[in-house]
Amino acid sequence: MTRYSYFYTKDPESKLRKPNIIAKEKENFMNILFFGPNGSGKGTQGAILKDKYNIAHIESGAIFRENIKGGTELGAKAKEYINRGDLVPDEITIPMILDRLKRDDCKNGWLLDGFPRNKNQAIKLDESLKKANMALDIVLEIILDREIAKNRIMGRRLCANDNNHPNNIYIDAIKPDGDKCRVCGGELSKRADDQDEDAINKRHGIYYDTESGTLAAAYYFKDFAGGEGSIKYITLDGAPSVKEVTAELVSKL
Repeated sequence: MTRYSYFYTKDPESKLRKPNIIAKEKENFMNILFFGPNGSGKGTQGAILKDKYNIAHIESGAIFRENIKGGTELGAKAKEYINRGDLVPDEITIPMILDRLKRDDCKNGWLLDGFPRNKNQAIKLDESLKKANMALDIVLEIILDREIAKNRIMGRRLCANDNNHPNNIYIDAIKPDGDKCRVCGGELSKRADDQDEDAINKRHGIYYDTESGTLAAAYYFKDFAGGEGSIKYITLDGAPSVKEVTAELVSKL
């Protein structure tokens, strides 16, 4: 896709963005926000996009770990909140994210996965990107029924020989051979957190909340899609196989 850089003349309360084109830049440059519930295959698709388009796949959790391990000032502040069991404020999280998006591996674009998680964060991230003169080109949303998403998580099985062997009792294409790995016949086990239904329901409750949760964050950006020079909002059906979802994704990009 051809990329333009924009600054926006927009009242914060308005849903109308009026882009002023600054400069046309190189081809195949994409800055992307990626939304999808746990169990939708978002991580898998993100890795595929990273390799195909040579863009950085950035997961918000990894940013926290990197800053804390690296002993940065923001990381130290974040650690204080985490150690108390509190949520890290957006005033710390967003600067860490912006710093990460400015690194050299993002020169061809970036795919941000795992943030924003609610509408308020979406608004603050949007404002911060504009202040930093960083364009957001595409928002991706994988659509998947909540019950299917939960079953995919709870149906995952780990192969004793290779954790990368895909096995899931609820997905026909990768259903195990009884209680054995479909790839190598190895013994299978369950991850404890995959079987914590209450925790899964809690995470999904936040994601599927269209009033203030993660889907509300996605829909905040969706309101700006459609006009010339505006954000492109892409929805994907997450129910088919990985290859089918990838094919739909690439065709829409």
